[in-house]
Amino acid sequence: MKQKFDVRGMTCAACQSNVEKDVLKVSGVKEVSVSLLTNSMIVDFDEEQSNVDSIIKSVEKGGYHASIVGIKKSNDIDPQLLEYKTMKKRLIVSSIFFIPLLYLSMGTMIGLPLPFMFNGLSNSVTFAFTQFLLTLPIIFINFKFFSIGFLHLFKRTPNMDTLIALGSFAAIFYGVFAIYQMGIGLGTNNLGLVEEYHMNLYFESAGAILTLVTLGKFLEAKSKGKTSESLQKLIHLAPTMAQVKKGDAFEETKVDQIIIDDIILIKPGMKIPVDGIILEGNSTIDEAMITGESLPVEKKVGDLVLTATINKSGSFQFKATKVGEDTSLATIIRLVENASSSKAPIQKLADKISGVFVPIVIGISLITFLGWYLTGNSFSFALSMSITVLVISCPCALGLATPVAIMVGTGKGAEYGTLFKSAQSLETTHLIDTVVLDKTGTITKGIFEITDILPLNDYLEADLLKIAYSLEDGSEHPIGKSIVEYAKTHNISKQKANDFEALSGMGVKASIGNDVYFVGNMGLMTSLSISIEEVKDYEFNLAKLGKTSVYLVKNNTIIGLISLKDGVKEGSVEAIQIMKKMGLEVIMLTGDNQITANAIKEDLNISKVFAQVLPDQKEQVIIDLQSQGKKVAMIGDGINDAIALTRADIGIAIGAGSDIAIESADIVLIKNNLLDAVFALQLSKKTMNNIKMNLFWAFFYNIIGIPIAAGVFYTLAGLRLNPTFGSLAMSLSSVTVVLNALRLKWIKPNKMEEIL
Repeated sequence: MKQKFDVRGMTCAACQSNVEKDVLKVSGVKEVSVSLLTNSMIVDFDEEQSNVDSIIKSVEKGGYHASIVGIKKSNDIDPQLLEYKTMKKRLIVSSIFFIPLLYLSMGTMIGLPLPFMFNGLSNSVTFAFTQFLLTLPIIFINFKFFSIGFLHLFKRTPNMDTLIALGSFAAIFYGVFAIYQMGIGLGTNNLGLVEEYHMNLYFESAGAILTLVTLGKFLEAKSKGKTSESLQKLIHLAPTMAQVKKGDAFEETKVDQIIIDDIILIKPGMKIPVDGIILEGNSTIDEAMITGESLPVEKKVGDLVLTATINKSGSFQFKATKVGEDTSLATIIRLVENASSSKAPIQKLADKISGVFVPIVIGISLITFLGWYLTGNSFSFALSMSITVLVISCPCALGLATPVAIMVGTGKGAEYGTLFKSAQSLETTHLIDTVVLDKTGTITKGIFEITDILPLNDYLEADLLKIAYSLEDGSEHPIGKSIVEYAKTHNISKQKANDFEALSGMGVKASIGNDVYFVGNMGLMTSLSISIEEVKDYEFNLAKLGKTSVYLVKNNTIIGLISLKDGVKEGSVEAIQIMKKMGLEVIMLTGDNQITANAIKEDLNISKVFAQVLPDQKEQVIIDLQSQGKKVAMIGDGINDAIALTRADIGIAIGAGSDIAIESADIVLIKNNLLDAVFALQLSKKTMNNIKMNLFWAFFYNIIGIPIAAGVFYTLAGLRLNPTFGSLAMSLSSVTVVLNALRLKWIKPNKMEEIL
């Protein structure tokens, strides 16, 4: 069983790692994925060996808080907003006391006047004790750093809070020690002792560390909130009330009280509250918020309507078919949340480093202190260097480098109807070098038009249509559905067909009266050992025009031929050309014969085509390509392509409306447009470039920052950082990473050529 949790209290990558380690110790837990960015956790566990309570307790033992979450509603409190408000309050309180603390401690250095009670060595205790009092509220409002930090220090799993707690505690402890020393100096009239400690208190360093780290966390929370804007837009799309039929009248009802089969009235301008089927009336509906399609879609009786879409014109009634967490909108939200919370493989490197980073930093800090102190420098100087190492090295930027870009990337995809099911699929997609396209319904419309009918053996066109209609009635195959629709339009009647049998990838078989009939393709003719010599040239000429022919057989004798053509969908040609510009090999799979397939190949300028491929043979094509070392993306409709979608490195379900598509594919495209697959490929590439840039700067920052903080360049160039600037640098590094990831929000599908 997989369960999602909200986790509060995490501040860095080390926290994330600690939560994962604690939960993995729980019996029955198979896998854990914790996201610092979304403050969430997904746990896969065996219900017979473990339960939710034991998982929550394991998190709480580490000093964090966990709770179960479901699909978010529009009135739910957003954890990102809650974090932002908390940090805002802490920053305001900290600043109120830090500003006078900074003025009091540093004012005289830049010529600012101080009240007489703080001037001179005789007032040194008053001067120092006032700074201590100003520091106390800052400690109190930010006490979480200490409670969590020291807890994990004692558990030998130190995190960012540990570094902050150690650095600020050391500064405070030294300041209190200095007050006592000055008191002793004044009591014994030892003014030299008073002067030694008078300007080396470090209360302002403690206040600066806590305040500036809180500032960084505030800016980080504000920026992180922007990363989930696309998801928040989705959450707030659904209406809260609807007109539901109760008896003979419609009553205002809360959406969460709607059940399946309820009848709902929709008037112009209203939003659709749940998924359903129109029973009465017609209209045009704006589906842009779900599919990204800019033009309203005409809807009539029998058509599907989706949650949160907007009715533009007429009124209609529809029956609810999916409600609550089963609606299309809820499914999209769940997919995006899961993708945002999951981990990309590239993040494992950052996680491994974060797991050992904090202990190493503590070791470096201790070495720095001993190194400077033992080489003849003052205790306060060595302590200052040591504290700076602690606060500049917090691995916040390292922990945010990957997840923040993943969240923006998956959110941006969702905004335009491109759903990545996991962070791994978002990462893997950029490695794709070969794209395999199913023809029918992917490249083409999947709506066939009958172009030619060839009757044989004294049969008439109407006779062939009647037989084909009788056998194909109820068929889900695009060709069968097209024949049925054509027959109905031309008022062709049907006969009762018995002993119906679907022949996978070849056609159908049924009995009418005492005769056995077949409707199928060339593969069916071969399997029945029926000669096609009589119609071979005729079918060949049609195939060169890209037409697909089906044979009608009565008692093993061909009685006619029906030819159809499937139109190319808008955007397919452009999408294929962009893929080729990206350096991808484009391959088409089709059940058509080789001649028809070649005609389509030439029309679309496709690199390679596999013809006469049965549904169960598509997987083998993918396997063969992978055996050649290719990274393969399979793009199909998600139903008859399910096995191939699963086998491919990346499965992309286009025009997804089925649960099978969502289950089988790594990427789900809501619109029935191949250009969205191109956007998925390009979005992955951009996101991965962003992640690599973030990781580079996160590593570069620490590689440069730690030596400077330790004073490596002090003896060479006099370059030294005090704790205040160290904490400011650490905070800004996290904000920089988040802001860099936010650049992904500017990517748009209509600018695809610009992001190649």
